[in-house]
Amino acid sequence: MRCAANLMHAKHLTFDERHMNPDLARLHPYPFEKLSKLFSGHSAPAGIKPIALSIGEPRHPAPAFAVDTLRDGLAGLSTYPSTLGLPVLREAIADWLVQRFHLRGVDAATQVLPVNGTREALFGFAQAVVDRRAEQPVVLMPNPFYQIYEGAALLAGAEPHFLSCTGANGFQPDFDAVPEAIWQRTQLIYLCTPGNPTGALLDLKTLQKLITLSDRYGFVIASDECYSEIYRDKACPPPGLLQACAAMGRDDYRHCVVFHSLSKRSNLPGLRSGFVAGDASVMSAFLRYRTYHGSAMPVQHQQVSAKVWRDEAHVRDNRARYNAKFAAVFDILDPVLPLQQPEAGFYFWAKTPGSDEDFARELHAHCAVTVLPGRYLARADSAGDNPGEGYVRMALVASLEECIEAAERIRDFLTR
Repeated sequence: MRCAANLMHAKHLTFDERHMNPDLARLHPYPFEKLSKLFSGHSAPAGIKPIALSIGEPRHPAPAFAVDTLRDGLAGLSTYPSTLGLPVLREAIADWLVQRFHLRGVDAATQVLPVNGTREALFGFAQAVVDRRAEQPVVLMPNPFYQIYEGAALLAGAEPHFLSCTGANGFQPDFDAVPEAIWQRTQLIYLCTPGNPTGALLDLKTLQKLITLSDRYGFVIASDECYSEIYRDKACPPPGLLQACAAMGRDDYRHCVVFHSLSKRSNLPGLRSGFVAGDASVMSAFLRYRTYHGSAMPVQHQQVSAKVWRDEAHVRDNRARYNAKFAAVFDILDPVLPLQQPEAGFYFWAKTPGSDEDFARELHAHCAVTVLPGRYLARADSAGDNPGEGYVRMALVASLEECIEAAERIRDFLTR
């Protein structure tokens, strides 16, 4: 009876009484939870097909050869995968990096690690890198930002320090504004280039400046480059962090790691396939963490990924599809909702005529078009200013026809 009574009592314990990680209480609701709450007081109009521009989920067809390879490789289901990954995959990734970013070399054995999508890797990376023994460790990140950066920092026991990206600074983090005291406590900096949600790019000069700062203060640079293959000007692909290292004569990529994914590049979000590459000593520590984490990529997914990283034809087709949508939507909306063509990525970061929440709520209620309020992707600074307020993120992931229809509905909504 006593055991039963204790069990019943346990079911009613509060969060704190369970002695769970207290940092869980510091996590913000995910942006789409906030969006659902924003729409809770109404329904989209009946008889109009809903069009979602809120979620960055690629919807172009997956490459046919990838689907065939996955089907043919189902025998891999009977094999435990290695966290380190198959040599054929690591070599394909290393070759792609060398070709894409003009590197002199990447050691597939020590500088490349396949991961189950970069979301998992970006989160886990902070857990492996941050030294909790330090006094008030800091993780720097852009603001607005991908929510995972903040959650990763908090659950690693670090303090997030946000670098506001506004129209006044070209939606770039102002690294010169970081106080010396913050640099001294910084252990990790998350970059996002091309940026989510703005599409802004960090140039080689800025990346090299950060590498020099890393030499001085000893922090690790984690560059999220998952949108690097979706860009407007085919003659000017976005630069990357390892490319900046190579231009400085650094083939060891000291303190530098990059994150890439097949989700956006190859329309394979369900494959959960990406990689981390860079500094071999950092990669070794991250491999040890992930070995215990139990997050090895399935064998058949690795086999598919190896082929996909070696094919560029489908990537060019994918890029052309996005560029056609950006051109069409820009022509429709710019006269009524001034837009800035992003250099890369698949988002428009659009300034709203008034509150971003009001705009998103009314657009959904009257036009059945869903966009994401910018404030949900950002945090207020010390002065109480949220750099995402007054903007919405529009993901051009739907078909060309649906994107055009959504843009026309938004145009008519604004002109009314």
